[in-house]
Amino acid sequence: MLGQEAPSANASGAQTTRFADLQSAQGKEEATKSPTAECVEPPPMVRWQDYDGPLKKTVGAFAGRLERKAAHPPHYKPGAVLCSLAPKDKFVLFVQDTIDPVTFLSAGFDAGMDQAQNSDPTFGQGAAGYGKRFGADFAGEASSTFFKDFAFPSLFSEDPRYYRLVHASGGRRLFHAVRHLFVAHRDNGQRMFNFSEWLGTTSAVALSNTFHPGNQRGFAPAAERVGWSVLTDVGFDVLREFWPEISRKCKLPFRGGQEPDPQVKPNTN
Repeated sequence: MLGQEAPSANASGAQTTRFADLQSAQGKEEATKSPTAECVEPPPMVRWQDYDGPLKKTVGAFAGRLERKAAHPPHYKPGAVLCSLAPKDKFVLFVQDTIDPVTFLSAGFDAGMDQAQNSDPTFGQGAAGYGKRFGADFAGEASSTFFKDFAFPSLFSEDPRYYRLVHASGGRRLFHAVRHLFVAHRDNGQRMFNFSEWLGTTSAVALSNTFHPGNQRGFAPAAERVGWSVLTDVGFDVLREFWPEISRKCKLPFRGGQEPDPQVKPNTN
């Protein structure tokens, strides 16, 4: 009898050991499994060639600047989030915004207004004065884009894009656009303070004194320039929020006319 019970005890111990080993192996597998999250890549940009007619092509050039930094959260897919931008993607965004035709047009317009008002008189008048003002204004645009699209978003893990609300009343969407002045999104989709807007704008204004030696110095002139820049950004965000409706009304193609298919990508956040 005793000889028969011993194997039973050994078998029971072996089963217990195998069960413990199995639990340990499962635990190790879960610990080493690379986390993935379902994320959605934004739809491709509308090409300039897709706009029919010279007027629509001009509007398309302007729309590119709006759509490049606009993101439509995937409300149709519960649990899905927008794929985040890596630092290299933020740098590409900075380059694209800098060489955008609207940037050159804006710098040219500002240079013309500055010349008409004879602001920064050290540049003088005539073609040489206009060229200096254009170069200074373009450098200011580029530095502002660098700080707000790449430098501070990379430093604070902030998504430089504007997240459209879309599915809400007009008043709520307008408030959402204005609120972006203070509320941005992290790379993981969570909300955060919009450091890039304020630090980027302030840094660009401080640096602009290098490009404009005749600028008025002091807190009040700098605060005024920061205020105008921030109001301009709010205006662009309002246009980004309502651009789909404007495009439909004008029968223009726009980015995200159809919802994209979700793609599973590694979650690096």
